[in-house]
Amino acid sequence: MKIQSGKMVMNIYLQKQKFPTSLMRFPLWNLHLLQRFSLWSMKKDPDLEAALTRNHRWIINNQIKNIILRCPDHVASVNYLQKKFKTLDLQGKAMNWLKKYPCCFEVYFENDEYHCQLTKKMLSLIEEEEFIKDMQESVVVERLAKLLMMICNHRLNVSKLNEFKRNLGLPDDYLIRIIPKHLDMFRIVNYSGRKTSMEIELMKWNPELAVSFVEKTAQENGWNPSFQCSLPLSWVKSWERFNEFNSSPYISPYVKGEFENDKRIIGVIHEFLSLTLWKKASIMKLGHLKRELCLPEKLNVLLLKHPGIFYVSNKYQIYTVVLREGYKGSELIHKDPLVVVKDKFGELMQEGVHEYNRRHHLLNLEKKRKKGMNMIETKVGKKKDSVDAHELSDEDGDLGGIFDPEERKRFYKVLFEDKAP
Repeated sequence: MKIQSGKMVMNIYLQKQKFPTSLMRFPLWNLHLLQRFSLWSMKKDPDLEAALTRNHRWIINNQIKNIILRCPDHVASVNYLQKKFKTLDLQGKAMNWLKKYPCCFEVYFENDEYHCQLTKKMLSLIEEEEFIKDMQESVVVERLAKLLMMICNHRLNVSKLNEFKRNLGLPDDYLIRIIPKHLDMFRIVNYSGRKTSMEIELMKWNPELAVSFVEKTAQENGWNPSFQCSLPLSWVKSWERFNEFNSSPYISPYVKGEFENDKRIIGVIHEFLSLTLWKKASIMKLGHLKRELCLPEKLNVLLLKHPGIFYVSNKYQIYTVVLREGYKGSELIHKDPLVVVKDKFGELMQEGVHEYNRRHHLLNLEKKRKKGMNMIETKVGKKKDSVDAHELSDEDGDLGGIFDPEERKRFYKVLFEDKAP
């Protein structure tokens, strides 16, 4: 009886902590391990949680977009996308997901199966994104150089860099698109000869780039380099701990030498997040750079000690660290041009969701109207009433209206297409 009640307590604990249901079968004697997971808790920030939610939806659709672009003629079968859903950590039917975003994805039936291609608006945004990537090449080069300058031996494994390439604004083909143009700054090396051992090495140290975001902000405002706290003043104890931590001198992440104190580690993480487009990163992926950036084993514990600088979230069961000072509410303070065009993707998604919801609303109204007419026919039971009900609908017994393809196209064109200035 005691064991049974203990399991019930554990299940309630798991539900409150929002752990996956698979952990409900966790052995009772390992409950202390689950309690250690509670260290991953931080007071929820609704604005930053909303930013992560919006970003997650865009990331999924961006991955679907990339899958379609890699297919012949940029067309993918829905069955093929369904198989890819597992890699995207999505559940349910791919068709249902695609239909939610009709402004992004166009689904059609051909050769006994459904296919999906990108809409004209989506293709237009892709062209704009590629144009911006070309224009931003010098910025991306500096970003990559600064990352390599923070690394101990100034070399980074390509497979590890690939985990952050989109977050850093690197194009997918950066190895052939950017590196060969800047051989004075980078080179590709492979000392072991294995494919997985390929690395990018920094060729020269640029002192002009060895200025952190914290130092640059201090120079612009005329104060000494120090971290900024982005917590409400009501968080008295957190402010006290922050001021105590911030009282010691700031250590630049670009300073050479061995530093094992928290001050430099926090500076490295702060600078890394400052280099990213959305001022955030997966803690698990950051852990892959422990050796290169000299990060501690218990990185999560260190991050949670500094809630004034970082925000830790477990949204979608993915632990993410966000740079608090990079946001005002749920919006980025400084948006990279690539983020601006990616926001347009998000707006197009929202437009599609609105169209999807509007369509279903109208279909439900049509069903109710049809149901009402059938009730009239049943109640009266006369031919005249049947004719009257017929007159309420479109001519010749055709439902017409929202069900008519041409009429629906005209309706949505008026409702959603951009109006001429």
